[in-house]
Amino acid sequence: MTRPWKIGLALVAAIVAIDLVLRFLGSVTGGTPGGPRSSSYATGRTGLGAYAELLGHDGHPVDRLRKLPHSQRLDPAETVVLLDPPAVDVRDAEALRAFVAAGGRLVAGGDGSAWLDELLSQPPGGLTTGVRDAAALAHAPELRHVRHVETAGLRAWRSAGRAQPLLGRGGAVVLAAANLGRGRVLILADPSPLQNGLLGRRDNAELGLALAGRPGRPVVFLESYHGYGSSSGLAAIPLAWQLLLGGLALAVLVYMVARGRRLGPPESPERELPPPRREYVDAVAAVLARTRQRDEAVAGLRRRAREELLQRADLPPDADDEALEAAARRLAVPRDEVAALVEPARTDDDVLAVGRALSRIGHDPHRR
Repeated sequence: MTRPWKIGLALVAAIVAIDLVLRFLGSVTGGTPGGPRSSSYATGRTGLGAYAELLGHDGHPVDRLRKLPHSQRLDPAETVVLLDPPAVDVRDAEALRAFVAAGGRLVAGGDGSAWLDELLSQPPGGLTTGVRDAAALAHAPELRHVRHVETAGLRAWRSAGRAQPLLGRGGAVVLAAANLGRGRVLILADPSPLQNGLLGRRDNAELGLALAGRPGRPVVFLESYHGYGSSSGLAAIPLAWQLLLGGLALAVLVYMVARGRRLGPPESPERELPPPRREYVDAVAAVLARTRQRDEAVAGLRRRAREELLQRADLPPDADDEALEAAARRLAVPRDEVAALVEPARTDDDVLAVGRALSRIGHDPHRR
């Protein structure tokens, strides 16, 4: 693997790791504002996180249900909040109708309110331009301390149907209420007064507390409609985390493969020593045999042997071959080795003779 590839993979792994750490820190510290619209988990401007916290501070036990209404028995002593659902199945609408008829309290509406036809015989209808400053239209328990409510002006109804209009202006209805059996349904055309961005304006917070019912009444937010379903195991891990963990695992795997190819086979437990001299000599001899330039190969050895001989015999550097031969005989150098110092090397024996001569002349027993 080339160096640019390694650098690129290292950068990808670093980015994935940093993103994973930042997401973990965000989950611990609360992160930046965000979340699904009208979800009690959401902390953005359109979330209901502040509303859920307000209810808790006012003494309402707050719960978040991650199951669909038809699969969970709803307690009629509770208030259920379902705002801006993408869609509501007929079975769930029937379960909510039975819950309200048994004495439950339902706060519903927002975007995707077509399912209210299954709940009420004649629900509010006819969407029109929203009302930013909604005023009380009737006397009702939910409006005891509410006079003006500020909205985002998203939508309103032209008609409240058989429900009682509670908030609106100029013929536009923002909030309507209907009794169903022993319970009560409170329908918001525009849930923005309860959302984080506007909850602190005008009488919006008072409206939110009044919609929840008497003090101490439990409030349940249906969060399965906002993507918070009940799951376990790997399915409980958010998709973003799954992608991050998968990317990190892939980067680690590629890094291990790259490092493994670079390191090669396992290292020997013992230190590898240089080859014996005989193997070295054999290798040099093989090279000389292939080149067939014996004299050039041993020229350096011959020069070194002559210098050693001249030094031991106290001869000048420009001594002739006769003086060199006489000095070699005085040192008991054999004839073939003496000849190798003054004649070109033509055979393998001549090459060996030069080497033996250097070894013999260089070995001086009187040196220390």
